Amino acid sequence: MSAPLNVLVIDDEPPIRKLLRMGLATQGYQVTDAPNAKAALELMDTKPDLIILDLGLPDMQGLDLLSALRAKNESVPIVVLSSRADEGAKVHALDLGADDYVTKPFGINELLARIRAALRHQLQSHGERPIFRVGDLSVDLVRRIVKVGDREVKLSPKEYDLLRLFVQHAGKVLTHNLLLRELWGPSADSQYVRVYVRQLRQKIETHPESPEYILTETGVGYRLRIPDEL
Repeated sequence: MSAPLNVLVIDDEPPIRKLLRMGLATQGYQVTDAPNAKAALELMDTKPDLIILDLGLPDMQGLDLLSALRAKNESVPIVVLSSRADEGAKVHALDLGADDYVTKPFGINELLARIRAALRHQLQSHGERPIFRVGDLSVDLVRRIVKVGDREVKLSPKEYDLLRLFVQHAGKVLTHNLLLRELWGPSADSQYVRVYVRQLRQKIETHPESPEYILTETGVGYRLRIPDEL
């Protein structure tokens, strides 16, 4: 039997840490928790498989801690906990390398789903899969063929590059800034992202106004749905 995955929970609220310890333990995760940034950085020596990070900590700005955690481990998945009102911090966290965010208050089932998505994304990032499938959508990354059901979809080079980026990071929230930087450069007009996402949805979604695959994370960016979310 393989060893349980070690999740490091960083949150200064004892009730939240208790909730997460109990909820994650029922799913077979081993949980270590830290009430502040100092303890969290010391616990990085335990080599956690995933980190849950609350941005509101007493001894260090959450975003500064995120950067410090990334400096210690470039690949560990990090799921940020954030208040709904702090949208700017969520965007900044994702740009700094967080894999996903969950808003407080949150449901444990939603958090577990985001954890599974972050862990899958980490595994996928170690070796690009030749064919990605979700629902009726399939993307052959070797032959550059996109299909919805049996129908082949013709994409422009930039539309394909956008879809490929979503596939490479399936399940992860990609911010507007990240998409702009990767595909057009930092000085490009931010409207490019919205225009091309709309065009891509027109071609791959059955109902583009109610998308099934490319989901909007309001005020933050977009996320490609993964198979078990359907």
